[in-house]
Amino acid sequence: MDFHFNNPYTTTRIPVFARNVVSTSHPLAAQAGLRILYQGGNAVDAAIAAAAAMTVCEPVSNGLGSDAFGLIWDGQQLHGINASGRAPHSWSPAYFRQKYGSDAKAPPKRGLDSVTVPGAVSSWAMMSERFGKLPFADLMEPAAEIAERGYLLPPVVQQKWAAATDELKGMPGFAQCFLPWGRAPGVGELFQFKAAARALRAIGASRGAAFYGGEIAQAIERFSAAHGGSLTAADFAAYQAEWVTPIAKNYRGYTLHEIPPNGQGIAALIALGILDRFDIASMPVDGVDSQHLQIEAMKLAFADVYKFVAEPSSMAVTAAQMLDDAYLAERAKLIRMDKAQDFGAGNPVKGGTIYLSAADESGMMVSFIQSNYMGFGSGCVEPSFGISLQNRGHAFSLDAASPNVVAPGKRPFHTIIPAFLSKNDKPVMSYGVMGANMQPQGHMQTLVRMLDYKQNPQAACDAPRWRYNAGLEINVEAAMNADTVQALKDRGHQTEVINDSYQDFGAGQFIWRADEGAGAAADLGYIAASDARRDGLAAGF
Repeated sequence: MDFHFNNPYTTTRIPVFARNVVSTSHPLAAQAGLRILYQGGNAVDAAIAAAAAMTVCEPVSNGLGSDAFGLIWDGQQLHGINASGRAPHSWSPAYFRQKYGSDAKAPPKRGLDSVTVPGAVSSWAMMSERFGKLPFADLMEPAAEIAERGYLLPPVVQQKWAAATDELKGMPGFAQCFLPWGRAPGVGELFQFKAAARALRAIGASRGAAFYGGEIAQAIERFSAAHGGSLTAADFAAYQAEWVTPIAKNYRGYTLHEIPPNGQGIAALIALGILDRFDIASMPVDGVDSQHLQIEAMKLAFADVYKFVAEPSSMAVTAAQMLDDAYLAERAKLIRMDKAQDFGAGNPVKGGTIYLSAADESGMMVSFIQSNYMGFGSGCVEPSFGISLQNRGHAFSLDAASPNVVAPGKRPFHTIIPAFLSKNDKPVMSYGVMGANMQPQGHMQTLVRMLDYKQNPQAACDAPRWRYNAGLEINVEAAMNADTVQALKDRGHQTEVINDSYQDFGAGQFIWRADEGAGAAADLGYIAASDARRDGLAAGF
């Protein structure tokens, strides 16, 4: 790719060029991954170490009780791993209606009854077993040291930590673990998480077994029972992440790969499949036509995703039907360039999150994401091991007619998605943009900038973004061109300019092979970018 390296956007960052790279939203986690690479580990080892460190360094977004997904290029082919949590064996619509009333629509937003069995630790162990080089315990040690010795809080993490305090301070274990001195730590203050250090070392020594049926699972069962939950050690023992075949869609001569449902990665593929019918490169990159077209394509994608996507065994349509070229061509015809529309779903049958990336000079590349969902997730933290638990169960429905209705052992609709780009079956880029339903929107917006407009990864990352919410509603970043914003309003987009970028517009990490996959990565290395919307770092050697 002949990128333009003149960055027209306000940024404090430049692309990083290196043969071995780790890019995360916290500098200490990126350096944890680099430490493992220096010790002789590969990109998978580095990604696992960085992921473990992120549970400590950015607890506002993820924890040891997170879910995760990954895409791994092993040097020959791409592998997917789905580590989203499954419902406890006791869960059913009747369980929740009995506890929360007959008019309940979904499991609660916070508390133990929002927690499915966390999958992140299982993904780390399985990735290490299949692809890693170093002992698993070594991969946990950088994170354990950070947790034990502590670190100084950076600005973005501190802002979100403080913002969550009022809502979560009464949740079991939250204040004990995350409100030292009875309040959120301030910027530059030392935060230590010694309970998590204990857990990380137990996980490392047992290759994850302590978490699934061992001493940590037993502690979580006791904690859950004491606070009205139904999670058991048996639920944990029954859990294992799953290797999956990625789904893909071609765009401008490249192929974008995503994890299949129960995740929302298919939304990015649908949107790009629609955009492929338009000459978007002929439109000014930050002009109204380009932005309007992308917004409308994303609306069409979400209309189908929100109706059809769930655990695959519960879906009425297949991913292949949703990505059918003829179907997407018909959906593309619905777009009007002069008017924003509120689209319904079609009929395909006719035919708080962290993201990180790592790559090494052997050519191995990892795209990995893990999340506690809404910031600190359930708000519940098992205190003896510092297990901050996600709240993915809240994404289930209690409507028996919904494909996403809760059931024992079922996985809910999931928002976190890693991405991977290839060309002619060769690796090109591992990337992701975190932030709830912003993720497929960010995948699409940044990829269009790179492939259609040849903006380099850091410029594509820095560029102002929009976010589609529902109906005709969109948010745009304050840095977006004022004339473009007004023109979007004139076309009927209900547009609000906002400044909070942490979740509203996502945050990305990007590692692009400088040779686009031809030859060994050691020959030319990688171009890496890290989003200035977070406290992150792309670091390499």
